[in-house]
Amino acid sequence: MTFGEQNSLPQSFQLLDKAFDSGINFFDSAEMYPVPQRAETRGRSEEYLGRWIRSRNIPRDRVVLATKVCGPSGQMTWIRNGPESLDSRNIVEALDNSLMRLQSDYIDLYQVHWPDRYVPMFGETEFDPNRTFSSVSFEEQLTALDKAICSGKIRYVGLSNETPYGLMKFLHVAEGVSFSARIVSVQNAYNLLCRNFDSGMAECCHHERVSLLAYSPLAMGILSGKYFSLDGGPSDARLNLFKGRYAEGESRYSLSNDIIRKATESYFSIAKKYDVHPVSLAIAFVLRHPLVASAVFGATKLWQLQEVLDGCRVELTPEMVAEINKVHSAFPNPCP
Repeated sequence: MTFGEQNSLPQSFQLLDKAFDSGINFFDSAEMYPVPQRAETRGRSEEYLGRWIRSRNIPRDRVVLATKVCGPSGQMTWIRNGPESLDSRNIVEALDNSLMRLQSDYIDLYQVHWPDRYVPMFGETEFDPNRTFSSVSFEEQLTALDKAICSGKIRYVGLSNETPYGLMKFLHVAEGVSFSARIVSVQNAYNLLCRNFDSGMAECCHHERVSLLAYSPLAMGILSGKYFSLDGGPSDARLNLFKGRYAEGESRYSLSNDIIRKATESYFSIAKKYDVHPVSLAIAFVLRHPLVASAVFGATKLWQLQEVLDGCRVELTPEMVAEINKVHSAFPNPCP
């Protein structure tokens, strides 16, 4: 989601080359990327990914290609007038445009980026019944996705930023109509500072055989430690580079929040005690979860990518997990 904004086309190709050569085969994008989203760059992340696959002559079956369709927002007027909703017309239009930018005949995993209905998300935690609005039915969304599967445009369907209620409704409707479009994954935030998935959603995923694609495993870079230097971190780090332009990230991962800072520093202490890099501690924590199918991370530099790759080889000991849980008990989910 940095490709086309923080990363140029050559830089994006370098990162993708290293990732692929290192064994990474799952690549996740979205029609609204890169972020922060704006009309001038909309769709570049998908475009760069598609151009990379084509230019490197990578056999299509060697990569798992995922992307997402925007839910309603009203803010991105350059994407289907808002976008307005996730009705069948919008899903079909979004999917066809993503296929064109990705230069692919099909998408392996097509995800609903956020629900069509009102839900507390992107840092919100409390449901307000007064904010509900008329939304597109689960049946209409699944019908459009099912047709896309039957036509060969997508293979599997996933959700993102979803709630236990939403996941179970999609599953219930799919079973009732015998759709091919059964939900196989949920892409929600999960990291040392945000373990909300374990409260409710984990039970649903376990019993319904739905995997978690854990996004923001480094809590937008906070858990890397880069923002804790005396100068506040590199000027080109996302929370510094886009200060004032990235409301969702700044509100959700604000280091002006004393609890977030204390919790993060406590995790750094654990990493130091056991002589592992903070990134390795964060990545290893996410990957050890039995429901996690993949940790979805972003990197703008090759050395950042290497830090994550190194973290994939670290296994947490029971003693480390016990200390992590102790911090979590003291500072539960400061970055929801």
